[in-house]
Amino acid sequence: MSETKLNLIAGEWAAGESEIENRSPSDLTDLIGVFTQASTAQLQDTLAQARRAQAEWAAYGMERKQAVLMAIGTEMMARAEELGRLLSREEGKPLAEGKGEVYRAGQFFTYYAAECLRQLGENADSVRPGIEVDVRREPVGAVAIISPWNFPTATASWKIAPALCYGNAVVWKPANVTPASAVALAEIINKQDIPKGLFSLVMGAGGAIGQALVESPMVDAISFTGSVPVGKGIATAAIQNLTKVQMEMGSKNALAVMDDGDLDLAVAVALGGAFGGTGQKCTASSRLIVHSAVHDAFVEKFVAGMQAMKVGHALEDGTQIGPVVSAQQLQENLDYAALGVSEGAELAAGGQRLEMPHDGFYMTPGVFLNTTNDMRINREEMFAPLAAVIKVDSYDEALATVNDTNFGLTSGIVTRDLARATHFRRNARTGVVTVNLPTAGTDYHVPFGGRGDSSYGPREQGKAAAEFYTTVKTAYISAGEPT
Repeated sequence: MSETKLNLIAGEWAAGESEIENRSPSDLTDLIGVFTQASTAQLQDTLAQARRAQAEWAAYGMERKQAVLMAIGTEMMARAEELGRLLSREEGKPLAEGKGEVYRAGQFFTYYAAECLRQLGENADSVRPGIEVDVRREPVGAVAIISPWNFPTATASWKIAPALCYGNAVVWKPANVTPASAVALAEIINKQDIPKGLFSLVMGAGGAIGQALVESPMVDAISFTGSVPVGKGIATAAIQNLTKVQMEMGSKNALAVMDDGDLDLAVAVALGGAFGGTGQKCTASSRLIVHSAVHDAFVEKFVAGMQAMKVGHALEDGTQIGPVVSAQQLQENLDYAALGVSEGAELAAGGQRLEMPHDGFYMTPGVFLNTTNDMRINREEMFAPLAAVIKVDSYDEALATVNDTNFGLTSGIVTRDLARATHFRRNARTGVVTVNLPTAGTDYHVPFGGRGDSSYGPREQGKAAAEFYTTVKTAYISAGEPT
């Protein structure tokens, strides 16, 4: 029997009120571990300790904080092979993606380690004579972080790293589907030179621990990544305490393929954007908007490329598409495949359960043809290795279709025309725009976020993170007359 992995409560590893098993979606006979579930009483204890620890951490010198974040990031990068394998084993993404995610997560910490030394304020003369003004940012306080399963290490890291950088305490509730990666990251953070209870790990169900966390008056800010319905529920709970909120939610990203674009590049960009991470990305290209002049040629190449992609165990060499994360997710994906057909779309290939030598949650990637933008498969986030092609007759129609959505996270265009590319960049109503690149794939040193139902609150990543993790203080100083 596996050793039960514990929560980090008020600075101590502690058992909870129940336990859950964690099995690999690649092979259900592979028991990764048993993980404890925190109680609401433990949550209250850890929040109280976090508030005390935050005051101590805020008083640390900037070089001392910098050393902590650098140590975390350096260890994560050094252990990317080991921790990436663990991540892929429990989440299902191909091993190369798992290792890359852990390494990139380490880079978030080293980036914000440097930001610890770059926290500069502003000063000005008052409109009143003899008075100077000092403007600086201070920690917001105790931050609740609720992260998803699809990027269990990276998404958590791009929240935790700036939270610590700017002097806050962190109480982290990860997704219950990927607890092993959460414990591994928590172990690295907890062994650093930080006050007891500054960083906490509270694993548990969203409806219990998550809800109690967002309702707590001891939480000063909440950073959440997940679905729109859950995000709206968090916002409703948070407003009761006037808690600061930052949320990244759903998406329905579009890639526009124009008649003047490089067709082979367009296919490669679409395949990577649609099926990377088994389509389980908030930045996935699930709508492929293709100019009629190149539609048939694009579809032929795209279907051939899709069918050539290897679906397999996440840890096997050559796997390009791993299993989906859970039985529930697999059923939802298959339901969307059936829904598209019932709406009148043609499921040209894929979208079916795949039987493998080892029992897991496998499906073939699929593509819908002859779709319209008002179909549910083009309105709702599927979070699946499924893409839908929408044929258009002009650039203007393509742009209008890209923007015809309640979401607004990422969008992309494949074109050789500089004027079109420039117009698209300026007029696509998304927070992230790509040109001749997949819609998936972002850098850590620049802002990330969307519009509409995709995002709410200040942007994540880069220097933009300071807007959420700090509060501004303006001071007026009168020095008086010299004596």
